Amino acid sequence: MSATAASEPQTPQPSHPDGQPDPAARSQRLIHSEATTEIPLHLLFRDDPGDPGVPLTPAVVRRRQGTGEQPRATARRPAPRPAAARPVPALDPAIAERHARVLPGGVGVLGGAAGAAGCAAALCWAGVLPEPLAGAAGLPAAAEYSGIGLAQWASLAGSGALALFGFGGLARGRVGKAWVLTLFGRYRGSVRRTGLMWVNPLLLRRRVDVRLRHWRSEPMPAVDRGGVALRVVVLVVWRVKDAARATLGVADHQEYLRERVEAATARVLSRLPADAFHDDTPTLRDADAVGDALTRMLAAEAEPVGIEIFSAQPTRIEYAPEVAETMHRRRVEALDARHRDTVLTSVVDSVEDTVTRLTTRGLVELDDYERKALVKDLTVAFYTGRDSTHH
Repeated sequence: MSATAASEPQTPQPSHPDGQPDPAARSQRLIHSEATTEIPLHLLFRDDPGDPGVPLTPAVVRRRQGTGEQPRATARRPAPRPAAARPVPALDPAIAERHARVLPGGVGVLGGAAGAAGCAAALCWAGVLPEPLAGAAGLPAAAEYSGIGLAQWASLAGSGALALFGFGGLARGRVGKAWVLTLFGRYRGSVRRTGLMWVNPLLLRRRVDVRLRHWRSEPMPAVDRGGVALRVVVLVVWRVKDAARATLGVADHQEYLRERVEAATARVLSRLPADAFHDDTPTLRDADAVGDALTRMLAAEAEPVGIEIFSAQPTRIEYAPEVAETMHRRRVEALDARHRDTVLTSVVDSVEDTVTRLTTRGLVELDDYERKALVKDLTVAFYTGRDSTHH
């Protein structure tokens, strides 16, 4: 960085008769301002005493336009590095939803009926079944009871097992519900079919609601970028996309979602102020921007556990009761100040336009004193008229 690039205007340096700059003048290395201020160039590049080792970027020396303020040096810190992305929780790759093998419900009904018929036949064979009941069932007349032998016991065991498996495996699938099946702690698949079906009765079934759902939170505490306490209510629209991960990946996927909503809301709201009283900067009043940021963050954190987030929208952002009155008063004062600035700007523009037209068209000839008096009178008249109109 040279003195020519960092100052305005430049002070001419003395030179030798042969046109070369004077070495003594070049060794001073000073930046001269428009007045008498001299700033040593090396001070613009020194490190911050409070944070050694972090060099400052080159300073900027300039004049504030329209204020008459002398040039000053301002040091800019390097922009902070963006925070590293948080790691996504990793689950067991074996826990991923896949279809389980099931049979139509008619197969289970037939198997159960066949097992029940086999049990009746075995009992009739052993002479246990009463004669009227056997005749009603269409079975041959029972022999005289002489005890249940080994063959009868085997027939009863096989027929009973078939009946139990046939009728015990019947299940009814419903719209919006899914079954997660496990066998001795091992995931065996998921079922999203509807109607009557037959599922292996040895499998443990866990029913999961996979419908589109919404959850409205209670008022949650949070803070904005300035540390002002807030109360936030969030509406989340979600559903279970992977039933296996939602059931086996976490202890309670609904409780997990509630905790992640609270954490993500606190992170998003801490990035912006709740109100910008005197600046035109983004605030938490921009519901669309805040909702989009919250939805993206929450969707990324809920996806590993099989939850799909469609929308996460703050429905109410308000100040905490302990600071609500103070912040409301500041907001009213800021609105009044902004209104006064707008009125004053409009008055100044009107006065300037009026004086310019009068002098340009030659209607009046004014010296400096008369011009100042006219501007003063017009400003008072216009401001008074606008103030009375608004009130």
